Amino acid sequence: MAVVWCVGLTTLDVVHRAPARPGRDEKVTATRQDVAAGGPAANAAVTAAALGADAVLVTALGSGPVATAARGDLEAHGVRVHDVVAPGEDFPLAVSAVLVDHATGERSVVSADAALATAPAPAPGGLAALPAPDVVLLDGHHPALARAVLAVGEAAQSRPRVVLDAGRWRPVFADLLPAADVAALSAVFAVPGHDDAAAGARALGARQVVVTHGPDPVEWSAGGRSGTVDVPRVEARDTLGAGDAFHGALAAALARGEALPEACAVAAGVASARVAHVGPRSWLDHLPAAIR
Repeated sequence: MAVVWCVGLTTLDVVHRAPARPGRDEKVTATRQDVAAGGPAANAAVTAAALGADAVLVTALGSGPVATAARGDLEAHGVRVHDVVAPGEDFPLAVSAVLVDHATGERSVVSADAALATAPAPAPGGLAALPAPDVVLLDGHHPALARAVLAVGEAAQSRPRVVLDAGRWRPVFADLLPAADVAALSAVFAVPGHDDAAAGARALGARQVVVTHGPDPVEWSAGGRSGTVDVPRVEARDTLGAGDAFHGALAAALARGEALPEACAVAAGVASARVAHVGPRSWLDHLPAAIR
């Protein structure tokens, strides 16, 4: 079984679906409510597990009630959680307030992400006890975790492939891009000092680059070759976590040995399945049979 480590942020998402966004000083009534673990690394791990990978989430949770709810959701969906917070200690896990517009499927998110506290570095030997990864996915949150995992990978007898989820520029990416075998950029990602984000990522050391454009074709470049992959057309009903699903599927496909263009095609199909269904987890029952 392919092993994927997803390293970074976990939150607890409280998701409301409503017929419209509230205006200033206005309240609207939701038509649906869901509570699930969120965050780029956590959602990617859920996706990788659904695709048959041994998905390990290296993150900071703690033992508080918010963390307990997030951990329960992750474990229920087959994710192996490696919490770097010492047993019995609390950690201020972010609670994300999410509104999904029923008419368009677009989501609005307010979250502290990883700004509430600095995650501790993993305990010595803790990562070594985990199954060796084929692919490591980094989301750029909790930099101490990313750096510790990269150090473990460099020291390993067989270095895992590193995939970087680069949605928004953060200073830590200047350190992480040189380690990235595949940098997966969103269309709005920007590298300071570079007009072209993909060229900027390669200039900082990324060896292969993927750029997503929502429902439009995915661009990829690797080893002097480049191309695009079409995204299956679906009615967008819920876009929350679509990028995370793409990255989790990309990592799982690469861990199975798929070439980059084929892995992008798998990831595009999974992301389309995500946006076609309402709710943070119900879409997992509708993954395309060909890529399960």
